[in-house]
Amino acid sequence: MKILSLLFTILIFSFFKADKPAYLLYDQDFKPTSYEKMLKELTQADIVFFGELHDNSLNHWLELQVTKDLFQGKKEKLILGAEMFEADNQTVVDEYLKKIITAKQFETEAKVWQNYQTDYKPLLDFAQNNQLKFVATNIPRRYASIVSKGGLEGLAQLSEEAKKNIAPLPIDVDLTLPAYAEMMKMGGMHGMGGSSMSAENITKAQVIKDATMASFILKNYQSGQTFLHYNGSYHSNNFEGIVWHLKKKNPKLKIVTINTIQAEDITKPAEKEKNSANFIFVIPDDMTKSY
Repeated sequence: MKILSLLFTILIFSFFKADKPAYLLYDQDFKPTSYEKMLKELTQADIVFFGELHDNSLNHWLELQVTKDLFQGKKEKLILGAEMFEADNQTVVDEYLKKIITAKQFETEAKVWQNYQTDYKPLLDFAQNNQLKFVATNIPRRYASIVSKGGLEGLAQLSEEAKKNIAPLPIDVDLTLPAYAEMMKMGGMHGMGGSSMSAENITKAQVIKDATMASFILKNYQSGQTFLHYNGSYHSNNFEGIVWHLKKKNPKLKIVTINTIQAEDITKPAEKEKNSANFIFVIPDDMTKSY
């Protein structure tokens, strides 16, 4: 009977494939690590960057879970901020958090992204429900457009009031940083504007975004807090972008970064992503997209 039972068990299991995890978590050396270990490090950090894939549904669920769990350890010492909200909308964000205006009014007044309802509203609502500060860190897109068309010099024409919504000028610019150099290369390859200068200006528009987000993070961070920032992974990957600007201003900050990548086989992530962040979520490339 034992032999028959064993054969039956083997037969049953042969009809089922191995478990299919929705994601795997690795450290920067691509060694498997635990969510618990990651959370412990995040809790001890000054600044945490959650680098996301904007259209990935599971990615946004993970952001919400990390936010909830980090809140359990930090409570009122947790502060949130995001690329997805522009600095000149801070008043509207604050009014929504304080329930002065309705959700509909907020969405009408703020320049929300197309996937706001499914992906970013849950984060903002979590801040609202738990009386957390949520900082709109990004440069207004109209000012980034000025830079992409005419360089950083174009910002000089702005009023002093307008300049409150961007990083203090002049900003540090190093186009030899790998991420910016690669963007310059891609801009030239794709003929953005038909000249290398245009590629340079487009890259400088990325620089002013990174510098502005770093500036508003520093303005709102206080010692003892953990600032959790949501942004496209390219803004913090390889410890460049926003991270580079923060380190230039305050090298003593303890910064922990998260990257999110996709892979056909999540047990075999692309080697080029190694060391791209302190922690790396690897998600199947056929995961549901928000848009």
